[in-house]
Amino acid sequence: MGKPKFYDFCVHAAPDGDHTAPELVSLARHFGYDGIALANHSDKLPDKKPVLPSIEGFEVFRGIELVEENPSKLHSLIGKFRNSMDVLIVHGGSEAVNRAALENPRVDILNHPAFDRSSGLNQVLAKAAAENGVAIGITLRPILHSRGSRRVRLLSDLKANLELTRKYEVSLVLCSDAMSCFDLRSPMETLALAEVCGLEEDEALDAISIVPERIITKNRPGPGYVRDGIEVLEGDDLF
Repeated sequence: MGKPKFYDFCVHAAPDGDHTAPELVSLARHFGYDGIALANHSDKLPDKKPVLPSIEGFEVFRGIELVEENPSKLHSLIGKFRNSMDVLIVHGGSEAVNRAALENPRVDILNHPAFDRSSGLNQVLAKAAAENGVAIGITLRPILHSRGSRRVRLLSDLKANLELTRKYEVSLVLCSDAMSCFDLRSPMETLALAEVCGLEEDEALDAISIVPERIITKNRPGPGYVRDGIEVLEGDDLF
């Protein structure tokens, strides 16, 4: 088995975050990532579609984190942005939004599902996530920036959600949720923090490597792809 590739699929660049895309990409590469997704919130997009930074040996994916409290409007946004994005994230935070995201197979990741006194997930929603292939995002920035009772609550919510994702075999994606260069952590730091937060070593590794790769494979199918269930075979592939 070769060396795993590491990805951070939720990084916010200016005007959403404090630093530019080239600055974030350069630091992520320095830290040892193989790629990141620039995923600004949908209400903080730049005026023009940005040109993604290009660095040899490093992948920059086009992403978005949809922010919408109305489930019907959320589905419209998913339809609007899905085909132009490598990574499509929904910013959760209510039962209605969480349900809309987890029941839609065109969504890749649900971030920030917790609300009020709820961790944001239950058995029904966890089943929906598993059936529709929607991963649950574990975002480190809120945990690192919190203190006291707030941090205790975040870790308690994470523990509850981990129990559900394990029971129903829901995928996890581990990401920084960085709003600046100061929020980025190296892959090794991220894995260590994840284990402190309750993830098993193999869960954390899958969440920063295998699952992100699977998302990109799904959203960037090969040249023989026609649609789900159909593939054009050529030459030796026929036998």
